[in-house]
Amino acid sequence: MEIMTGSCRFGLWHVHVAWKGDLVHHLRFAREGIDGPVPDVIRQYCAGKPVDPVSLRSIATAGDTVSAAIYRAVRSVPYGETATYGEIALRVGTSPRAVGGAMARNPTPLVVPCHRIVAQGGIGGFSPAVEIKEALLRMEARERGKGGLNRSSPHSF
Repeated sequence: MEIMTGSCRFGLWHVHVAWKGDLVHHLRFAREGIDGPVPDVIRQYCAGKPVDPVSLRSIATAGDTVSAAIYRAVRSVPYGETATYGEIALRVGTSPRAVGGAMARNPTPLVVPCHRIVAQGGIGGFSPAVEIKEALLRMEARERGKGGLNRSSPHSF
């Protein structure tokens, strides 16, 4: 089986995915879509359904690097909840700056839900636009409030 590519909509953005089976190789947000299939869980998530794309695997979590350890820790933050860069840094034994750098290089956002990682005093950054992060957090909080996947969050937006 070869790597497949496709996109689905999330608001004004398209989510481009390169994947094979349950392994996501690359995911990015773009203004224009591309034809092709997308894993069903990502399509449902982008449509606002209470499903969590961390059920898929990510190439980013493989290995013994600090970045891979950060990505694994980020995947443990439940749907509808957030953690700070500092909290993830404590879990992994690194610095908040290293966590921020790993989030900026995350090849598979949503699958490694970097949008759930926030600054201690605010939302933090997100590429290509912080508005996407805000929309993802609002969507998850709304579903959590309806009895979605998870119930509480130490941080809210």
